This record gives sequence, structure tokens and C-alpha cells, in this order.
Amino acid sequence: MTDRLMDGIDVLVSEVGPRDGLQSIAPTLPLAAKKAWIDAAVAAGIREIEVGSFVPAHILPQLADTADVVAHARTHPALHVAVLVPNAKGAEAALAAGAHKITLPLSASETHSLKNLRRTHAQVFDEVARIVDLIRALPADRRPTFEGAVSTAFGCTLEGEVPESTVVALAEKLMALGCDEVGLSDTTGYANPAQVKRLVRAVHAAIGADHMTGLHLHNTRGLGLANVLAGLDVGITTFDASLGGLGGCPFAPGASGNIVTEDLVFMLEAMGLRTGIDLNRLIACRAILSAALPGESLYGFTPDAGLPLGFRAAA
Repeated sequence: MTDRLMDGIDVLVSEVGPRDGLQSIAPTLPLAAKKAWIDAAVAAGIREIEVGSFVPAHILPQLADTADVVAHARTHPALHVAVLVPNAKGAEAALAAGAHKITLPLSASETHSLKNLRRTHAQVFDEVARIVDLIRALPADRRPTFEGAVSTAFGCTLEGEVPESTVVALAEKLMALGCDEVGLSDTTGYANPAQVKRLVRAVHAAIGADHMTGLHLHNTRGLGLANVLAGLDVGITTFDASLGGLGGCPFAPGASGNIVTEDLVFMLEAMGLRTGIDLNRLIACRAILSAALPGESLYGFTPDAGLPLGFRAAA
């Protein structure tokens, strides 16, 4: 993660709700509401938002306006605008839109890869190489960060156990092909704290801790925040989360429950770790989703209970 994003904070909370949250629900959030959500999140102190995905509209119509969302997000000079892409064609659209960060998911489970991207590992590697070429063809000051995210890294609802050696080998291949960094995703909510520590250490040993600083964790079985603590113990400094806990993978049966951004920020700040996020303003963001998605459930213990009497955010 760049020094600019970590300046003045201890942990970067990357908001992924506008992408991972919205791709998993049936309603389409209007563009105006997406813009209002981003504006409110930035006002609360969020520094990085994954605002959408450049996936064909017939597959994820909820994200068909991602280029417009990127354009709006870029009006916030301090915001790092991230997007997900499934292939080189998606990356071309992301580059044209001006995203600061591009993430391509590579499922450790090849069965999930075929469901999610309709590609084998070898075919995904070909897409990665093409994306690297596209990025390197740009002037240095216009090149986005390119992350290869190893999804289903902790287990798969389609294949079951995923060998840790497979995850390490995929991380090594992604870096060898030219990715700037690798992320690990608990796409199906299978991870436990001991496994998180073990796998992060293994990947760090293979590619270097500086090239793997982020985790995408789900709370499917109630272990999301416990897994964050495990990640902190082994040097992870970036955690994805979704406002109200929206989200999950529509191509992994039973995968649900992103970490709730509000609960994550409360835990980190209560521990004395600086996130740069104003909790009251963050919780107020929920009103935008409640109004625009009246039929969708929003989760989170902190918004329901409120902040404790005398609570002080990290200095």
C-alpha cells in the first residue's frame, strides 16, 4: 500500500460495498445514491473505495454504471478509486475510466474460477499478462496499482479444502507476471484465525510482506473480526469491509456476509489503532442505503448499540 494512503493512520479500511455489496443483491442502486454514498464515505474519512466492477452488464446489471461512478469518485482528490475487473477487456475500460487501482480475482479453486470468470488458471494468467502490458504501455504517472487477488484462498464451497501450497504458488505466479501486489480473499467465509496467520506467513515468505498487505474477509460464520485480529498479528495493514455488511459472492453458493465496516472501524479505534474515520459520520452513511434499498437488510452491532459512553477514537 502506498505511503500516501497510510499517512497518519495505522490501518487502511477499504470500503468495498459499492462493488461487492451491490453485486450480491437483486435491486440496482440508482447512480445518484451511489454518488451520495461515496460522498458521505469520503466525508467520514474513508480513503479507498472499490466503486464497482467492469463486468458485462448482462452479468451484473447492478454495476453497469461503473464508469460513471469512477468519474464521480475521481472528483474527490484524496480518494483512491479502486475497481474489480474479470479480464483484459475489463481492464481496458478501467484504464479508460481512470481507476487508481485494478483488482483481478484469481480463484485458488479452479472450479470456482470457471464459475466466476469462466476461465482456467492458465487462461487467467494470460489475462494478467495482457493487463500488465496494457498498464506498462501507459506513462508512469498514469499507471494504476494492479492487484492480483487470490480468492477462495481459505476454502471453497464447490471444492472444499484448498491446499495452502496452491495459494502460495498462485501468489508467486501473479507477482512473476507483473502484479504490483497480491491480496487474499476469504470468499466463502471458511477462514479461521489460526489459518489466517499460517497462510499469510506462508505467502509473505514467498513474495515478501510488502507485496501482500491486504485481506478480504467475510463474516459468514461469525469469525470476520477474529480473523482481522489474526491478520493484524502477522502484519496485515489493509482490510476490506462493506457498509452494513452488504455482499458476498453470487457465484459461490452459501458465500455471504462481508465484514461490517462500522463494526471493523469501531474495533480498530477502540484498540487504539488509527483509521482516520469518523464513526458517527460513517454510521450516518447507512441512511443513504436504507432509503434507496428499503427491502435490504443492513447488519452491524455498533450501529444498533451506539458508541459506548465516553468512547474516544484513537488519537
